[in-house]
Amino acid sequence: MGYTRGAIVRSAPGKYEVVDLELDDPRPSEIEVKMVASGLCHSDDHIATGDIPVGTYPFAGGHEGSGIVTRAGANKKGLKEGDHVVFSFLPSCGHCRWCASGMQNLCDLGAGLLAGTRWEENSTRLRLADDGTPVGQMCGISTFCETTVVSEDSCVKVPDDVPLEVACLVGCGVGTGWGSAVNAGGVQPGHTTIVMGVGGIGINAVQGAAHAGAGNIIAVDPVALKREKAQELGATHAVETMEEATEIAQQFTNGQGADQTVVTVGVVKPEHIGQAMASIRKAGTVVVTALGDINSTEALPVSLADVTLFQKRIQGAMFGMSNPNWDILRQLDLYRSGALKLDELVTTTYSLDQVATAYEDMHAGKNIRGVIRY
Repeated sequence: MGYTRGAIVRSAPGKYEVVDLELDDPRPSEIEVKMVASGLCHSDDHIATGDIPVGTYPFAGGHEGSGIVTRAGANKKGLKEGDHVVFSFLPSCGHCRWCASGMQNLCDLGAGLLAGTRWEENSTRLRLADDGTPVGQMCGISTFCETTVVSEDSCVKVPDDVPLEVACLVGCGVGTGWGSAVNAGGVQPGHTTIVMGVGGIGINAVQGAAHAGAGNIIAVDPVALKREKAQELGATHAVETMEEATEIAQQFTNGQGADQTVVTVGVVKPEHIGQAMASIRKAGTVVVTALGDINSTEALPVSLADVTLFQKRIQGAMFGMSNPNWDILRQLDLYRSGALKLDELVTTTYSLDQVATAYEDMHAGKNIRGVIRY
């Protein structure tokens, strides 16, 4: 057993605070990792607000991270001390129906992501140092900890020459946004694409649409900083409202509308889906990537005529329909070739003790992506 420091929420709604934690030694099929960097994703803020309830409180946040292996139990991936790894916030067992059919993002292990305990047993790997209270791990990894113990199913070994300070971003935000456009949205050369919300996910949907050859990429965000960054990374237009975006899309499509609209707002509401449906053409696609209150039962303001007579589709996207064991490495190859921008996504870096401040900055619209550097 060892000790670490990590950012936890004691209950929800609540705020992250940094505390001392006891950390178990890695068991067979587990890896101990000294963190190098962790992205500050909005999903961890959803944990703090209570939009996403979890099974174990206190709960250590963080699910987008990279680091260096310090100890490794016997494992089928051959991971060893000194290896550089990026975590996939969605574990992949490699043999369930979903992994075997090329949908690793839907691996059956995902059912336990918010329990806080290991998916194969009802136990935690973290405890409060002062009284031994069990502490849950976000997605089984908790990247808001200086050192963490994770399942091998959550690790992807990456080349040593890729800077881990930005490689952490492909563990969630990059793959989620990029894949929402490329995989879930099916962007093709010449398409007109709207991206609704240009934060840490939406900016990568912009990059994905550009890589797929979209002719018109319309970024929508009320924050000027985000609109400017979207145009730097591939957007052809950047506007404040969906009304403006829809009008521009119709101008390029003989009045039809966008081929796809990717919804990547910070907190999704039913009206966002209604606006997106109104923005697309016949047989177009609305990709819903954004999260909100996952227990909400509010009805979506969607016309049945749009769905049936106009053949429009609402498509959910988990991790951008990625296969993390392949896509994480593919995206890092794109980064090394200069095609995928990662350094430009990081607006501000923080220390672990500044997690609460970092989320205040996110809500204030100051960041594309904040990153903790250890």
